[in-house]
Amino acid sequence: MKKPELISAIAEKTGAKKKDVEAFLNAFVETVEEALAKGDKVSLIGFGTFGVRERAARKGVNPKTGKPINIPATKAPYFKAGKTLKEKVK
Repeated sequence: MKKPELISAIAEKTGAKKKDVEAFLNAFVETVEEALAKGDKVSLIGFGTFGVRERAARKGVNPKTGKPINIPATKAPYFKAGKTLKEKVK
């Protein structure tokens, strides 16, 4: 399901206008992005948790040359599904 399909499905379930649902969805995504950028977690009980994990620096190999390279430390977003969501997907 892509964003336009999600917007249509939510609008159908709620009876709201598509443009209102799109504004809500965009605001939700922006809010989650801002929270993660600050290092916060966003938890929706039963659905899941959005968070940020830190990846340590490590050594790797350039596949073209075979030479070792240093891969710097980074931060990566993650999503962990909640219990209710896991049960519905089974």
